[in-house]
Amino acid sequence: MDLDKSVVGLTSKEYVFEVENRHVGQFAAAIGDNNPLYTDEEYAKQSAYEGLIVPPTFPIAMNNGDAELPIDLDHRRMLHGEQEFIYHKPVRVGDRLRCQMIVSDLYDKEGKSGKMQFLKLDTEMKDESGELVCISRMNIVYRSLAK
Repeated sequence: MDLDKSVVGLTSKEYVFEVENRHVGQFAAAIGDNNPLYTDEEYAKQSAYEGLIVPPTFPIAMNNGDAELPIDLDHRRMLHGEQEFIYHKPVRVGDRLRCQMIVSDLYDKEGKSGKMQFLKLDTEMKDESGELVCISRMNIVYRSLAK
């Protein structure tokens, strides 16, 4: 079954993600980035950020498992196509962010093996005052079933 445009605008339930120092440190270590802006509080306070921030790709890990969309997707057909992060302000250690995934687009392309669909998913992350902090944008390639 192919997806249709009716999926655009569907959202997950909102969930809260708390940005914890330990989690940020583990993420930075896992990607091999020892920038002191992520782990050294004294260093970070003296920087332009005036405190600890997260690595640029950290929002990919800001899902506690609650970001499920009301779509029945066949995971065998899914490929992670691309990822981008759109920052409106820095994500900081200690932030408590309200997050929600939204299907922002669906479009088709013809490939060598047939029609492919591209599902664009945006996870919006807002601070406690409701201000948008970051969007984690993922493009999923939804391949045709093998015949």
